[in-house]
Amino acid sequence: MYAVIKTGGKQYKVAAEDTITIEILKASAGDTVVFSDVLMVGGDAGITLGAPFVAGASVAGEVVEQKRGPKVISFKKRRRQNSKRKRGHRQDLMVVRIAEILTDGAKPSKAVSAKKPAAEKAAAAKPAKLADLPAEGGKLDTSNLSLISGVGPTIEKKLRAAGITSWEQIASWSEADLEAKDKELALRGRAKREEWVEQAKELLAGKPPRAKADQAEQKSGEDW
Repeated sequence: MYAVIKTGGKQYKVAAEDTITIEILKASAGDTVVFSDVLMVGGDAGITLGAPFVAGASVAGEVVEQKRGPKVISFKKRRRQNSKRKRGHRQDLMVVRIAEILTDGAKPSKAVSAKKPAAEKAAAAKPAKLADLPAEGGKLDTSNLSLISGVGPTIEKKLRAAGITSWEQIASWSEADLEAKDKELALRGRAKREEWVEQAKELLAGKPPRAKADQAEQKSGEDW
């Protein structure tokens, strides 16, 4: 038996024990998810088409893991306007193993996981502090220079090539150091203008990054 389901604006043909990757849903690894938008059911008895959905049909599956898709780069440049913009995006995805295809209003054999308590939901929704993020050896990872607003991939390469690899080094810069690094790395005053020293000190104190994109990167635990 197979079925065609709709989720996340896409359609998937599935059968028992199939594994599919879909747009992320509000579920965690190990939870059971039920897809009620079934467009078609097929089997030995023939094909049943929905209008638009098959009445009483559903598909149950188990969440295997949550992951993120490959990075997609969007680059836009306006010729002769001194204007360009680069954005990166990684889609949140979920891997689901199909358990069974149900008809005639049948319920899944494995009960859907109970909802999380309100206090647990609030804790999960609250942005984690940088100091609370897991790091190698249980210590705070201070090597992610990109969490400092204004440090993009190109500038990060310059800093690392110059031996600057941690927030502690940037936080210790004096006014003279700022001027010297500005000339050495051709930063055009960016370090002082965007307060890199202050940002590094804030990160070391456990405060979240200033930019929303960096906060999302911090929450994901991955270096974008």
